[in-house]
Amino acid sequence: MDGGRRDRYHIGGRPKDVTSCSQPAPPPPVLRHWQWWLMVALNIFFLLSGQTAALLLGRFYYDKGGNSKWMATLVQTAGFPILFLPLLLFPSGQSPPATRPIPRPPLAKISSIYVALGILIAVDNFMYSSGLLYLPVSTYSLICASQLAFNAVFSYFLNSQKFTPMIFNSVILLTFSAALLGVSEDSGDSTDVSKGKYALGFMLTLGASASYSLILSLMQLTFEKVIKKETFSVVLEMQIWTSLVASCAAVIGLFASGELRTLRGEMEGYGTGRVSYVLTLVWTGVSWQVGSVGVVGLIFVVSSLFSNVISTLALPIVPIFAVIIFHDKMDGVKVMSMLIAIWGFISYLYQHYIDDSKAKKAVRDAHEECGPSVP
Repeated sequence: MDGGRRDRYHIGGRPKDVTSCSQPAPPPPVLRHWQWWLMVALNIFFLLSGQTAALLLGRFYYDKGGNSKWMATLVQTAGFPILFLPLLLFPSGQSPPATRPIPRPPLAKISSIYVALGILIAVDNFMYSSGLLYLPVSTYSLICASQLAFNAVFSYFLNSQKFTPMIFNSVILLTFSAALLGVSEDSGDSTDVSKGKYALGFMLTLGASASYSLILSLMQLTFEKVIKKETFSVVLEMQIWTSLVASCAAVIGLFASGELRTLRGEMEGYGTGRVSYVLTLVWTGVSWQVGSVGVVGLIFVVSSLFSNVISTLALPIVPIFAVIIFHDKMDGVKVMSMLIAIWGFISYLYQHYIDDSKAKKAVRDAHEECGPSVP
């Protein structure tokens, strides 16, 4: 992938050719660079806080008597109307100065992409919801770390992401981390399920991690090849329309499965009362939207792989809260799995640091070579 956002700020992409002085380079965009880092920081905060809160509330829903997988699927995307507020604050911007206006993609083309992504998201959310029903939240969150390994592979084929030895090391470590939990026979934490359901939950969560990684890479591909705009509004628009499609698919599943008829009884028998039942679903939906904005925002300004790497930062957060709130067991297998996963995360993050350092050095060397001829 040549000219792009990652190249401009040298995070995870190939640096531009800065060795030639034939055309003077403009002065570094200090303010824009600062704004970019602020955007990255805000998206990281949205992703980590939203993801952590959503997972804990999702486990709380099941623990207090909730049993509808399709309802748990629906709330992951049903909160999308709240995104219209920031969309009004960040209207579609103009193309950056000194660039030609970028036409909007054909409506039929972008609509078909949003529909396809929305359906994939609905299927992915259903697998995640089913996995969370059968697994302790600490185990579930650690298995989700495997999505970084899947995303590294998808990004290599779909997004021209470099596959260096450090990234390969990260993929292997995260695979081992998930495998440790897969062979563990202890399933008696915050869930009381059979070994068969534990295995099913493991496979569903692993499959959801793979499909989630594919979705992220497809989103990045859409930004780069189809939308080609550099405004935060396109992030919100993609999140809104794909969430709308996913929510419609979840509603169809809710009707088709017959779970809709059980919701009234589920609310009446909820462990902490009807008001708590409604608030749990509402805040779960809001948390998922906050986290999703962070995910899509990081795809937009950096890359799908970087977005997935930041997602793994929740690894040491969710299991700790799960031990405190749901009294999950943090046995030796889980501790080892967590440490291996964190090692894999650091390995990948170090590769980003190396890429960034090399790119900055190339820019400095080019400026020194060009000397005073550079304005």
